[in-house]
Amino acid sequence: MEPMTDALSPEQRQVLDALPEGTPVVMLNLLRFRDQAAYSDPAEACSGREAYRRYSETALRAMSAIGASVIFSGRAHEPLIAPSGETWHQVFLVRYPSAAAFRAMLSMPEYQACVRHRTAALADSRLVPITPHAT
Repeated sequence: MEPMTDALSPEQRQVLDALPEGTPVVMLNLLRFRDQAAYSDPAEACSGREAYRRYSETALRAMSAIGASVIFSGRAHEPLIAPSGETWHQVFLVRYPSAAAFRAMLSMPEYQACVRHRTAALADSRLVPITPHAT
């Protein structure tokens, strides 16, 4: 799983760069937590959900600083339509004022420092940018 930092892969950068500028973007987050977080230091041992809570404390402050907000969060249930075995524990939507605001958040040193908790927490995830239809 790729950590979310300002060191985006060329493919990830291309996706962000293709988003319309000056338009709000909503990020669909699909999360599957590890039973035990994958920290190298045994002193940090905790569940995947607890490690994600650690990440969220800083990530929510960073989101607020750039004008983003969680617009929906909920527990994911067994999917009606999905590849066999694809399940998620949590789903949420975050509205960012623009793709530039999202990139700005990724470059914040305090955000970059907390990403290790996200990486330790998650067995798998998806992050899908969504923009409004052009009328």
